[in-house]
Amino acid sequence: MIHSIDNLAETMKLLSDKTRLTILALLKEQEMCVCDIVTILETTQPNISQHLKKLKVGGLVNETRRAQWIYYSLSTEDKPYLHGILNVLPSMKEELKKLSPDCCN
Repeated sequence: MIHSIDNLAETMKLLSDKTRLTILALLKEQEMCVCDIVTILETTQPNISQHLKKLKVGGLVNETRRAQWIYYSLSTEDKPYLHGILNVLPSMKEELKKLSPDCCN
């Protein structure tokens, strides 16, 4: 029991950051590369990479390499307690429409 409470506490710490929560909201809509996340959040690539690393270590995102780009997607199938949180995150569809279709190509 303590082990799962420790894991839940660590996950909640990850979710307490606005940038990481926004990244999860974006990934809820679709798989994304770092450059697209940087564009939407209007910050630096190293900043976003640090947040993505924390989310990956925390088991909340997967990464897939395609050519020189790394794409990120949600990894929450084994975390049903997160589904309620993800369901109440605001839609990021309007922000995604602003992206250039050839950013990572």
